[in-house]
Amino acid sequence: MRSDEALTEARCALGICNACGYCNGFCDVFEAAKRRPVLTDTDLYQLANLCHHCRNCLYACQYAPPHPFAVNVPRALARARWRSYEAYAWPDSLALLFRRNVLAAPLVALAALVAVVGGLLIAVPVEQLFARYQGPGAFYRVVPLEIMILLGALPLGWSLIAMTIGLYRFWQATRPGSASLSVDALAAGLRDTLVLRNLHGGGPGCNDLDERFSHARRWLHHGLFYGFLLCLAATVAASLYHHLLGLEAPYPLLSPPVLLGTVGGLAMAVSTAGLAYVKWRADPEPTAAETLGADYGLLALLFLVAVTGLVLLGWRASAAMGLLLAVHLGSVLGLFLLLPYSKLVHAVYRFAALLGDALDRHREPRSISADQAERERT
Repeated sequence: MRSDEALTEARCALGICNACGYCNGFCDVFEAAKRRPVLTDTDLYQLANLCHHCRNCLYACQYAPPHPFAVNVPRALARARWRSYEAYAWPDSLALLFRRNVLAAPLVALAALVAVVGGLLIAVPVEQLFARYQGPGAFYRVVPLEIMILLGALPLGWSLIAMTIGLYRFWQATRPGSASLSVDALAAGLRDTLVLRNLHGGGPGCNDLDERFSHARRWLHHGLFYGFLLCLAATVAASLYHHLLGLEAPYPLLSPPVLLGTVGGLAMAVSTAGLAYVKWRADPEPTAAETLGADYGLLALLFLVAVTGLVLLGWRASAAMGLLLAVHLGSVLGLFLLLPYSKLVHAVYRFAALLGDALDRHREPRSISADQAERERT
């Protein structure tokens, strides 16, 4: 579907929603849409990233298919959300990766994996690659520390720059002339992000499979998000061990880097598998079918990163350690390269959308009751 068609579909659906008002209490999207009645393209990008795709509105809507209006807000906003990734991607030339993401993302990940594994097979003699290494510095006898740092720091640094520029573009477009952030708005935006407020954390839950309510998708998202943070914490802890304490990896099983990485890796593996299962079982009606391939590809890559890390931990004293290390590093490289050009970028845009909505809510004048107004007049 072309970008203009996706935005037209979203504009039509939310225009009907603004006129109806039945779903205004479901999540922040509908109240935010009322504050943006013109529904410009940038309004739609803001609202699309504010949507967490809980799907409640579709099953409650009196105008949903088979009604002639055929209102399908979750699908319309999913398509608009995908277009927003392309609209604000940097550099502009790489925005094409979103247009062809079904093939582009898996090919980038596969190329990174093949490059690392192939490079190791060429550069390291077979007897050295498949030797058993134990004790401090075992990993670095196969892949020097400097090479590991380059494989991580360069693609991650590029991706963070690209995501920061994309975030700036999104914020400037969706918040023109906005007032400066307040502490309360910032705190509310962070809280909404961390608890996934629009996945109905305090309500009945999502319609994960059909019209029945469930919290499975919310918990799986929490598992993936916090599992990723634990793996990041493990990397930071390992860096402190190495540079401050002078201790080289691999570390003991009960050390903080290993414990954090193990729990985080398990959480990521279980959550990605669970999300793939929920997506496979789900009702296709509220889903943007053209993005499913990219969604599954990303979940597979995250699963590969988590599982290869866990397998490397379990087999680090075996002759397979060198090859497992290459596979893990290749999968991490692919993940870092794809951060700004896959669905993972939704994290920064969703945070910006939540922060912008919190700012709008805190800027609204508080309503007063009729008797309060009367007292003020007298």
